[in-house]
Amino acid sequence: MTNWEKGHYINYKKMSENLAIVRSRLNRPLTYAEKVLYSHLDDPHGQDIERGVSYLKLRPDRVACQDATAQMAILQFMSAGMPSVATPTTVHCDHLIEAQVGGDKDLERAKNINKEVYDFLSTACAKYNIGFWRPGSGIIHQIILENYAFPGGLMIGTDSHTPNAGGLGMAAIGVGGADAVDVMANLPWELKAPKVIGVKLTGEMSGWTSPKDIILKVAGILTVKGGTGAIVEYHGPGTNALSCTGMGTICNMGAEIGATTSLFPFNDRMYDYLVATKRKHIGDFARAYAAELHEDEGAEYDQLIEINLSELEPHINGPFTPDLATPISKFSQAVKDNKWPEELKVGLIGSCTNSSYEDMSRAASIAQDAMDHGIKAKALFTVTPGSEQIRATIERDGQLKTLEDFGGLILANACGPCIGQWDRKDVKKGEPNSIISSYNRNFTGRNDANPATHSFVTSPDLVVAMTIAGNLNFNPLTDTLKDKDGNDFKLKPPTGEGLPRNGYDPGRDTYQAPPEERAQVDVKVSPTSDRLQILEPFQPWDGKDFVDLPILIKTKGKTTTDHISMAGPWLKYRGHLDNISNNMLIGAINAANGEANKVKNFKTGEWDAVPATARQYKKDGIKWVVVGDWNYGEGSSREHAALEPRHLGGIAIITRSFARIHETNLKKQGMLPLTFANPEDYDKINPDDKIDLLVSDLAPGKPVIMKVHPKDGKTWDCELQHTFNAGQIEWFKNGSALNTMAKMHGHR
Repeated sequence: MTNWEKGHYINYKKMSENLAIVRSRLNRPLTYAEKVLYSHLDDPHGQDIERGVSYLKLRPDRVACQDATAQMAILQFMSAGMPSVATPTTVHCDHLIEAQVGGDKDLERAKNINKEVYDFLSTACAKYNIGFWRPGSGIIHQIILENYAFPGGLMIGTDSHTPNAGGLGMAAIGVGGADAVDVMANLPWELKAPKVIGVKLTGEMSGWTSPKDIILKVAGILTVKGGTGAIVEYHGPGTNALSCTGMGTICNMGAEIGATTSLFPFNDRMYDYLVATKRKHIGDFARAYAAELHEDEGAEYDQLIEINLSELEPHINGPFTPDLATPISKFSQAVKDNKWPEELKVGLIGSCTNSSYEDMSRAASIAQDAMDHGIKAKALFTVTPGSEQIRATIERDGQLKTLEDFGGLILANACGPCIGQWDRKDVKKGEPNSIISSYNRNFTGRNDANPATHSFVTSPDLVVAMTIAGNLNFNPLTDTLKDKDGNDFKLKPPTGEGLPRNGYDPGRDTYQAPPEERAQVDVKVSPTSDRLQILEPFQPWDGKDFVDLPILIKTKGKTTTDHISMAGPWLKYRGHLDNISNNMLIGAINAANGEANKVKNFKTGEWDAVPATARQYKKDGIKWVVVGDWNYGEGSSREHAALEPRHLGGIAIITRSFARIHETNLKKQGMLPLTFANPEDYDKINPDDKIDLLVSDLAPGKPVIMKVHPKDGKTWDCELQHTFNAGQIEWFKNGSALNTMAKMHGHR
């Protein structure tokens, strides 16, 4: 399966046998996404299969965790009482490194600050037979693509951009840590059978258009929730002109449209990438089973989008949301019309979405063109290599020096500013400004904790071009720049090879394999630590209806997992549930007053922070609920956004609709994610209403009645819906999915 693990093999034969069983039952052509999922069914004979309806029980090939989410996943796994993971698993240290002054110094600082967490992860990985990629190794998704992804595979990862591996034909799905724990503990993993959205690509890209523009265009079409409950499957002749890493870029950012995952069928470009990353044997094996690694002729999609790559324009998306898509030809006018700050303060390239050899080569070609004309970056410019292998290879081949000479600050091989790990100094908090990046997500305040920063996402090519101009009005396809002598010139379209001619340079050794003898490994968690905390089981449900519950907060508008459990400075508490709960919902806007982190305590009448109010209710033995708007919980897969409300006494989150991962995470922690049967009922709820939830007869498909008690009015009934199946109702009854697992294993 990989060069790093012995004894684990890709079983295309078993996958083909499973598919033959499913085919005989369904008797219809299958999409590629269906083939990957159905070939991993736990019970292909008996499994109900209806797209958008059935819950599939699946057996993933792998689990991947990044260091911010791995802490809680491993703490949960430890409480399940098993000696070793049952499914190949890796942990990747990429989230806890803050960008300050540059690569090596930032990395050393992170190692010192996070020593306790890294030591915990390192020893836990050694103890439980998990591969450990040390700080500096690179971003989880780039490492997975380089070492572990394979065509036709199924992987889950505790990060929302896990679908990046779809660029190598793998169905890779972002999940919360509790889902990962199930698979690590040898339980089947449950997924509602997704619908399949087909994106047919024709034509061929040229000039300034890049793979990033395909997903920026798709995001504009489908919006941030248009992919919810669906897999996006790219197909058509246009796929053959894209590099493997370019396909990875497209799949990666499918997270921004809420898609379960995105993937491409196996092709020669994937084979070339497998060969380049020393996995020719896997490429040859995939070629032998190639018939099962693409869609069947006549396969039907629930929705079909067609994009002609020959006509596709470069796009820039944002600010504040990744689905506000503007083609470059209309962007300058949009800047003026919306009064976005025209001066570009910072350009940032890299991230898990765009840090491949091809990305860096194309970016360097534009930077070199500018320097050949005697000019450099006008705005600040940062570069994040995706992995140590990428960094070492572009150092050897010269692109790194070009980007440095151009004015680039080379950051550590890590997530950095993309997830808010950025100690930004060039603007004051609250000062309106514009930045542009090749990242994936641009929610308010995400990159630098400044809500006035207008963050735009685009290709690395356009980032470099805009950085030279220092202005958002610049269009490199039509506009000229001044060279050092004041003469006009146009930038040449970017060029760059998809794969290095001399192969990849692995760079420094950053991998820790689990030892042969693991029994004596000691995993230490200090009882006085403020960063790590052994989990206490949540209390089971007492079987009664919930009555007279206050609404802690009624949130208005976009409530992402960044609003519910902020990252950035809070990342250091990801292994300590009580401490990180002090950030619960501090970014959400309160419908009662239009402010963030200010709610009224119904007992005292005083206004206080959301976590402080929740803690007071918990101390007083008062359960509470949250009322939310559309697509509540979109964004990152972080399960802390579900753990925190559960820890502080929450019972239910009641919304117009949920993002998929967050809804599952809430169920896993024994909470009730409920939706208004009539979305307009959201408007009828007042923040100071009290409610009853009649759940004593909770059953699959049966609505829940909520009795609403307005302060000065007549009680009324509100119908709520849910997506619980019978097994998930057991999670609720037992207090959490983890309690249910421990009960099965006889540990609790």
